[in-house]
Amino acid sequence: MKYICFGYLEPGKFENMSESERNTVFDECFSYNDELRKNGHLVAEEPLQPPNTAVTVSWKNGKVAVTDGPYAETNEQLGGIQVLEARDLNRAIQLISQCPGVKLNCGTIEIRPVADINDIVRESERRRRKETSR
Repeated sequence: MKYICFGYLEPGKFENMSESERNTVFDECFSYNDELRKNGHLVAEEPLQPPNTAVTVSWKNGKVAVTDGPYAETNEQLGGIQVLEARDLNRAIQLISQCPGVKLNCGTIEIRPVADINDIVRESERRRRKETSR
């Protein structure tokens, strides 16, 4: 089963570290990610640019509205995501618990199971085929 892991960082946490401390954290985290990837657990990972580079897209007053910045105001900022493959949630928790970033208190990681919407997609495809065949 796939799990999405959202990595949240405290603003200023990395910026206030010395270069040596930052490099240690990065090296340990990347080394652990290499191990996860080698063992088939790390499916994908994507770091994110800072929240001030984000835009939020919504629908307001009958048109698209684009707002600068992230949608939610929080004490922590989404720093990136990982997609893990694990047999169950307990295994996903175990894998993430061993992440050096967790042990070094660099932030918080939220784990969510990926939703299986294959049946919903198939039903939608069936309805759309039916509509175009009329």
